[in-house]
Amino acid sequence: MPILLQVLDLGGTFVFAISGAMVAVRHRLDIFGVLVLAFAAGNAGGITRDLMIGAVPPAAIAGLTYAGVSALAGLITFLWYPMTNRLRNDVRWLDAVGLAFFAVAGAQKALAHGIDPVMAALLGMVTGIGGGMLRDVLVSDIPTVLRADLYALAALAGAGVVVSAHLLHLSPMLAAVAGGGVCFALRFMAIRHGWHLPTSRSMPASDAPHRRHRDEGR
Repeated sequence: MPILLQVLDLGGTFVFAISGAMVAVRHRLDIFGVLVLAFAAGNAGGITRDLMIGAVPPAAIAGLTYAGVSALAGLITFLWYPMTNRLRNDVRWLDAVGLAFFAVAGAQKALAHGIDPVMAALLGMVTGIGGGMLRDVLVSDIPTVLRADLYALAALAGAGVVVSAHLLHLSPMLAAVAGGGVCFALRFMAIRHGWHLPTSRSMPASDAPHRRHRDEGR
């Protein structure tokens, strides 16, 4: 079980660290900024999960392994950005794989620490989306998870499968494969077919000036 969790965690860390580094390069940050965003994207979700379940110090800062994986991903992206930029569509698929890894690992680690199954599923989702949210906030963007196609819901679904398998006393490996498969399948369909949750209706352009004047008069 610890080996499975570490493999899933490190795999997700590397993939999300690449996504963080690519965002940093696109915003023309220096090498230090690239490494910071790589670490933030790759580890924020896992650190949040570990702090919430009492697994301290968090795995990401308990040693050099996670920082080393994040730094490697950041350096690869920084040094060979023209190549990684050409592969940005492929990175979207890698991001889906990373989301599946983190959702499964987050839920399984929460369950291993005796967390309630419902909360374990939510922590699996937090593990998957936490890094991307911090990455976007650091570059002053609205987090992708709040405005894009199915993302958090895919992570929650994958984590929910893991929790269900745990309640049915199925093997952790089977739970990981099934949960990761569900999460990736939902992201695949969302990317391929543009699936997304309903959004609020935009304010009509004719109403915008009147609304602005009302707000200014308050």
